[in-house]
Amino acid sequence: MKLINIWKHFCTITEHKIMVARHCFRVGMYWQGLTHDLSKYTPTEFLQGCRYYQGFRSPNNAEREDKGYSAAWLHHKGRNKHHYEYWIDYSTGPVKGMTGMKMPLRYVNEMIMDRIAASKVYEGEKYTQRSSLEYYEKGKDFCMIHDDTRALLEYILHMLAEQGEEKTFAYMRKYMVGKKNYPRIKK
Repeated sequence: MKLINIWKHFCTITEHKIMVARHCFRVGMYWQGLTHDLSKYTPTEFLQGCRYYQGFRSPNNAEREDKGYSAAWLHHKGRNKHHYEYWIDYSTGPVKGMTGMKMPLRYVNEMIMDRIAASKVYEGEKYTQRSSLEYYEKGKDFCMIHDDTRALLEYILHMLAEQGEEKTFAYMRKYMVGKKNYPRIKK
């Protein structure tokens, strides 16, 4: 493991964490901003992140390509409720098997901030307000996510792409942060 990769990985995850915190603070999600992604600093996640660091994408992808799975990702998604993968469980409804459960709104909000910050960190100067939506759309057909959560996530990512961060954050602050129920969205 190269010493330079340790430093670069630390800087990347810290830049991401600070950016998520700033975004969360802008909409009034202070606790989530402060506690976002703390598990990335645990040995299980941090050491793999250093080992597979590339700088332009998540090291979890490189670990997955090398080993066939990512131990860091399995650890991370099992401890961070802002990932829809945390909410996959067995269905008790008419559809049998594994399915995405409806995420509590506070974690949907954090998931959105996470996606925006990740796009900014990994894309750097190439980032545009459409980046988070474009990244989501590349893999959305493979997401096991509750229909209501998917609809809200897509609504917000489209809003961000079309209207920008200020209007999107204002909407989130007014209709999503501190609320229990999902806002009604226009289809």
